[in-house]
Amino acid sequence: MASRIQAEVWTEEIICPVCLDFFTDPVSLGCGHNFCSSCVTRSWEKQENNCCAVFQETFPEKNLTASWALASLAEKARKLGLTPKQTENKLHCEKHREQLKLFCESDMKLLCVVCSHGQEHRGHSFLPIEEDKVKSSLASLTQRKETALEAEAKQKEKISQLKVRFPY
Repeated sequence: MASRIQAEVWTEEIICPVCLDFFTDPVSLGCGHNFCSSCVTRSWEKQENNCCAVFQETFPEKNLTASWALASLAEKARKLGLTPKQTENKLHCEKHREQLKLFCESDMKLLCVVCSHGQEHRGHSFLPIEEDKVKSSLASLTQRKETALEAEAKQKEKISQLKVRFPY
């Protein structure tokens, strides 16, 4: 039986970068990226140009090639009871649905590779991130935030009590 990590590795390959679910009627674009047929169609309806949602490469014609191998793998994953949620622990860009792999030192934020090549970050310096460190830092910061919010709530309660005791 495949380990959880092995399952994660191969299920990542059968997840649509748009809907983040297992492929449904997968198609390939000329650039080699794969999407659910409905996801790419819906995406192209909203755009002036037909672009790849991953690298923004433009295609003059809506030339989609069905990917039967990916469809078969996605169906097998469903039958095995695997879920795309197993790979959700990775941090993804909201705009491009790509994994966040870089830290922009200028803007102090995490970016995907596609964002790093955009106009907004031109000339900025980047550091590669290590996902483990980001997760542990995020957990630590979340705990510190909760502690700060609890302290703030206690202080507000004390202020309210003092206002009642001393209305002036």
